[in-house]
Amino acid sequence: MIRAVVLISLMASLPILSNRLQADTGSCGGSVITLPFNDVMASPFFCQIAAVYFSGLTNGTGDGTTFSPTQVVTREQMAAFISRTIDQSLKRGSQRAVAKKWFTPQDVNSLTLTDIGVSAELVEFDGTDLWVASNGGSVARIRPGDGKLLETWTGASQGHGILTALGRVFITGQTAPGGLFMIDPTQPAGVVTTLSTALGANPNGIAFDGSRIWTANVGSPGSVSIVSLNPTVVTTVSTGFSAPIGILYDGSNIWVTDRDTASLLKLNSDGSIAQTIPVGNFPQHSVFDGTNIWVPNLTSNSVTVVRVKDTSGNPLTTAFVLATLTGNGLNFSATAAFDGERILITNPGNSSISLWKAVDLTPLGTFSTGASTQPFGACSDGLNFWISLNSTSKLARF
Repeated sequence: MIRAVVLISLMASLPILSNRLQADTGSCGGSVITLPFNDVMASPFFCQIAAVYFSGLTNGTGDGTTFSPTQVVTREQMAAFISRTIDQSLKRGSQRAVAKKWFTPQDVNSLTLTDIGVSAELVEFDGTDLWVASNGGSVARIRPGDGKLLETWTGASQGHGILTALGRVFITGQTAPGGLFMIDPTQPAGVVTTLSTALGANPNGIAFDGSRIWTANVGSPGSVSIVSLNPTVVTTVSTGFSAPIGILYDGSNIWVTDRDTASLLKLNSDGSIAQTIPVGNFPQHSVFDGTNIWVPNLTSNSVTVVRVKDTSGNPLTTAFVLATLTGNGLNFSATAAFDGERILITNPGNSSISLWKAVDLTPLGTFSTGASTQPFGACSDGLNFWISLNSTSKLARF
């Protein structure tokens, strides 16, 4: 396989047309320019080589004055080409690119803060607005464009986890037995609707599989509750669980982090455990990026990246640990969020957040949220990350 042929095949996924290129020493679509390479004029693939150069996929070989069009491509070089292709596609196709938001806030003065109530917990984006639960029983609705507090509901006793699904907002109440509350966003703000007070003890995380609501219940005994709606029917499964905290659905399976067994659990449809994957100590609220699950481990100061889908998006029969990440400011890490390009981890231990590039696990740095703010929950609206600051009862836009 030669370099030109390999790069031509990769161009199929790039939104660049070679006949738009302007050239002056090689003809492409009737126009001519000069490329920085001195060995491509005779190549029948000159225009395709120009396309991959202008896309940022390659800068050539050696000192950049050659392209080496007939040189064999190694697997190592192929990995670099594919990584750049995916990275460029994600960057150029993101809402951040449309909004010209190429910057990352560098200090606490760059954060937009919204005061939302007592002890902000987890936060969720419904496609239009942000929703934040608090253990004081209130639920806040925030407009992401400017961070304005729009409405506040009450009555969600010990609110913690939050889910937007079916055009409604669902909140877990950390009581024993556990509570499940609901908000209809089309109605005026008021008191939440109580759907159940019969969940497993102290429900934390909450997820939806397209049909049923699932909650991870950390209380004794640890359990998972499966809730069918209309009418509300609760089934609680405790066998095999110790202290479930976080829960998510990846489009195929429900996954639960079990704090006391330091594991990520894949569940069957009846709530039984299909696979156990060892992760770090005290795993918390994870996120799925389309291929991998990112698990922040509170007392290990680490993030475990677990591969659960293949390159075609099909679930793996046996998921496996892809990498364990440390450093990059991790400190009592609590919650992971994904914006389509980057992974954010909240660090209550040192009041910071940590960023990684999802496509290749490259660390992007650590950023302070302010002294003693204790960032906890996090989500993305596709443009910004939003972080609940537990000790100051505020929501920060990053």
